[in-house]
Amino acid sequence: MRRLLRTSLPCPLLAVAAVVALVAPATPALARRQQPPSGFEATLPEPAPAPRPADGSIFNASAGYASLYEGLRARAVGDPLTIVLVESTTAAKAVSSKSAKNGGASITPPTAGPLSFLNPNALKASSESSFNGQGTAAQTSSLSASLSVTIAEVRPNGTALVRGEKRMLISQGNEWIQFSGIVRLADVDQLNRIASTQVADARIEYSGKGALQRTSRQGWLGQFFNMISPF
Repeated sequence: MRRLLRTSLPCPLLAVAAVVALVAPATPALARRQQPPSGFEATLPEPAPAPRPADGSIFNASAGYASLYEGLRARAVGDPLTIVLVESTTAAKAVSSKSAKNGGASITPPTAGPLSFLNPNALKASSESSFNGQGTAAQTSSLSASLSVTIAEVRPNGTALVRGEKRMLISQGNEWIQFSGIVRLADVDQLNRIASTQVADARIEYSGKGALQRTSRQGWLGQFFNMISPF
């Protein structure tokens, strides 16, 4: 009875069921990739030290002291600064290859003797091969925005690790920008800004999820047939 139930399904339904079984396990993983990665949360400043006992002194460096040449620039863990994203990338590549080869051979039979009946045109052979291939590739990308991050770590050589994110809820979905990298504190200007081109080991992610992102992606059935198509 079980065998009859299995074979009673039409072949198209069996094919669709097999496709769903192959693609369904990848659906939770795809949903996880649409979530913003963790690890870009804002870094809180270190807790304030305990107040020292009153000793009659007027100057106290722990009460927010800032030197004249530094001003109020970000320099401690938890201080915010602004990253000005001015990323622009242009790449182009062209490849061309061409080859040709030919050869020939011929035999002239004797005019007398037992082989004189051979036709000289029948003893000629030639070969020829050629190849011509071309390929071009071009890509242009740009990103312009401003993102505020916080200092997560200050290092002895005058650099600091910064990271942060910005999440935006729009009517058609969610968008987020995440950034991390190493900045030199001396490059931060008076407005606590620094260009992204001055950040070492910069990692930028701009993505989102929602109705617009779903419509811009190919459906799972189309992805499956593109995966198995030999053309």
